[in-house]
Amino acid sequence: MRKLVEIEKLRQIPLFAGLPEKTFSEMVSMLQCKEFPPETNVITAEQPGEIIYIILQGSVRVAVEGSDRDVILAIHGPGEVIGEMSILDGLSRSASVITQEKSTLLWIGQTAFWEQLWKMEPVPLNMARILAQRIRLCTEQIQALAALDVNGRVARQLLAFAKEHGQTVKNGTLIPVRITQTALADMVGASRVRVNQILVYWRQCKYIAVDANHHITILNKNALARYLQ
Repeated sequence: MRKLVEIEKLRQIPLFAGLPEKTFSEMVSMLQCKEFPPETNVITAEQPGEIIYIILQGSVRVAVEGSDRDVILAIHGPGEVIGEMSILDGLSRSASVITQEKSTLLWIGQTAFWEQLWKMEPVPLNMARILAQRIRLCTEQIQALAALDVNGRVARQLLAFAKEHGQTVKNGTLIPVRITQTALADMVGASRVRVNQILVYWRQCKYIAVDANHHITILNKNALARYLQ
């Protein structure tokens, strides 16, 4: 495992925050590593949940099947945990998880995870914090769908991505997670055409920049924040 990934990168994963060196090394020794091509189902809804994953590189979308298309609930990037709900409650998977690009994931089986969970004192608390943050994000998303127009919902979602994944760069805040117009439209409850119109206008106004890999850089956070008022 140590030959496959950089230890320092693992230390930055929120689930491992505060682990003593011995405990951290023990956890690392239990992790497996696997690469997934783009558009690969890592998790399928309704299947038994027997593995918990941690994203090392790349990004995934969490989706449930809708009447005419999938509904995207979230997009997750490096350092984030996926598949934790089934591991904790023992029920089947509540949603599907699909890679958006070539992604490298760490994984550990349910039995091994539970055997070690309570031996590694900070891990349960870290997991609780991760779940609490996701509940907050879901609450904010529901509030946005009820109270904001499409411009506001798109702005709020981009700002949320920036807060969760953002990296400070010379001209603004880079969101290093692949975000397609279709995925963004599904998350904010709008058509892809309408989201495209908004993004094109914001690019013209230099509020944002978008590269060839669908990575968005927010150039003017204040301009986007005004859509939330």
